[in-house]
Amino acid sequence: MARQTGGFLDRITHRSALRRWRAAAGAAPKADLTELRRQRSRARKLRRQLDELLHVAEYRLALPAIGNDAIAAPHDSDWTWRPEAWRGPLPEPGVVAVDSGAQLGGEVTLFHDCKISELTLRQLRNTREADLAPFGLRMDVFQFDGSYLSLAIDLPPAAVEGLTKAYLVRVECVVEMESPLEIFARLNIKSGPNTEKLVREVPLSSGERHVEFDLAYSKLNEKRIDKAWLDLIFEGPQMNQVVLRDLTFSRRLRAEI
Repeated sequence: MARQTGGFLDRITHRSALRRWRAAAGAAPKADLTELRRQRSRARKLRRQLDELLHVAEYRLALPAIGNDAIAAPHDSDWTWRPEAWRGPLPEPGVVAVDSGAQLGGEVTLFHDCKISELTLRQLRNTREADLAPFGLRMDVFQFDGSYLSLAIDLPPAAVEGLTKAYLVRVECVVEMESPLEIFARLNIKSGPNTEKLVREVPLSSGERHVEFDLAYSKLNEKRIDKAWLDLIFEGPQMNQVVLRDLTFSRRLRAEI
C-alpha cells in the first residue's frame, strides 16, 4: 500500500511541476526580467540533471543490453566467441581517413592499398530488438583507388587450443550495405613457418550469413599451430556503407561417419 501511495504522490508532484514550467514558458515573453533571470537559472540546473538522467537511461535501456554475450552457434560447439568490437564499448570508437594497418580496439585491423584514404571505420550501438550483439561496426567508403580492402580479426588463443583437422570452424555475421558487393572470408591458421589459408564467399542472400571452414581439406600441421585470424575481404567497396551488426565464431568436431 505504501508503495502505491508513493507512486501516486510522485505522479501528483510531477504533474504539478510540469504545469508550473509550462506556465512559466508561456509567460516568458512578457515576464519581468528579474523573474525571468531567476527562472533561467533554475531551468539550467534542472536541465543538467535531466540531461544526465536521459544520457544514462538511453545507454542502459538500449537493446541489446551490454554484457549480453548470447551467440547463435551449433549446439555441439566446444568454443564460441564474439570479438570485443561487437561485445563492448571501445576506448576509441572511430577512425577517419583510415591508414592501412590502423586498428580499432585490440583485435580489428583495416588494410588497404589506397593512395588517398577516404575510408571511415566506427563502432556503433546496436539498438534493434533483433540484435544479439550490443555493438556493431560501420565502414564508410567513398572514392576508392586501391585494389583491395579487408578487415583482419585476430582470434584468441582458445580458438586454436586443441584444434585438429577434425574440426569445422564457423563464422556468422549480420551485414547491412547500401549497395551490393561481394564479401569473402579467409581463415588463416599459422602452423610453424607456414600459414594455411581457407577462403569462402559470404552468401548475401539473407540478413544473417555464415560460412564454414572444414579443416579436413587443409594441409594443417596439427602439432605446430600457433595462432589464427580471419580476413573479411570486400570487393568493389567504393561509394558504399557497410554495417557489420554482429560477427561471431564457433567450432565443433565433425560428425563421425
